[in-house]
Parts: sequence; C-alpha cells; structure tokens
Amino acid sequence: MPSATLRPATERDVETILELIHELARYEREPDAVTATAEDLRRDGFGERPRFHVLLAEWRGRVAGFAFYFFNYSTWQGRAGLYLEDLFVRPDYRGRGLGKALLVALAREAVARGCGRFQWQVLDWNTPSIEFYEQLGARALTEWINMRVDGDALRELAATPTAADAPQT
Repeated sequence: MPSATLRPATERDVETILELIHELARYEREPDAVTATAEDLRRDGFGERPRFHVLLAEWRGRVAGFAFYFFNYSTWQGRAGLYLEDLFVRPDYRGRGLGKALLVALAREAVARGCGRFQWQVLDWNTPSIEFYEQLGARALTEWINMRVDGDALRELAATPTAADAPQT
C-alpha cells in the first residue's frame, strides 16, 4: 500500500476541510480572517451543482493536505480554466511530495477537461512556495494586479445607482 493517496473530498470531510482552511489562514498570517462555516462548505461544495471541488492528500490514512479549486472561463481562449483557490500541506507532512502530487493531479484534471490554463495566486513573501511552483514550470504574472471589493465596500458598490437603473425615456 502506498504511503500517499489522493481522493476527492466528500460531504463527510467538511469539518476536516474547514480545519485545513483555518490552518492555512494561520500559515498565511491571517488567523482571524476565515468566516466560512461547515454549513457554507456543505451548501456550496456538495449539492447538486457544486461551486468548488476539494482533493485531499492522505499520508498513511491521515489527511495531510488539500487542494481547493473551481473552474472559471477565459473569454480570450474560449475555454474553461482550473483555478486553485487553496493548496496546503500540514507542516508535519511537508517534503514528502504531497504538494507536487496535488498540483500534478489538478494539472491532469485540467488537461482531461480541456482547460486552457491552470492558475493560482501566491503571497509575495512566500518564497519557498514561489520557488517550488517555478520548478514545476509555473511563471509569475507580475504585470497583473489583483483587485478586490469586499465587506462594506462591496455592499456600497452593489447599492450604487447606475445609468442602467434609470427609467427609459
């Protein structure tokens, strides 16, 4: 029996997925930023039309890490892409090839589904991860700047009147 195995998460894994999300948030220096709940994960990941997928890495039967991903769409390529939201291997299991196994599995999934690309983000201070990704053939897209609207700013933007809201004359 191999020491490492990968498997798709099931609804029974929701609490473990949430634990991994919290562990990742601590690693990324944002321990209080997670507001997701087990119910959120159940609702959005394990219903009739899942919004995300999770691949779990196990080492000798114990959950050691995960890849949390979903599909997006490239208007320029005219095809789907695979977006990796989170990749995390617990510290005690690092250096055993689990991160690479998860990335290779997702690359295979992207190819099998005809995706035009496989992408993700990495924090600029996370040099070990950046070097690891570059060794696998990934390249940093430094010309792009990530933009985000959330919290009160998102609610304010959603409430902003626009020309499309005005009555037609």
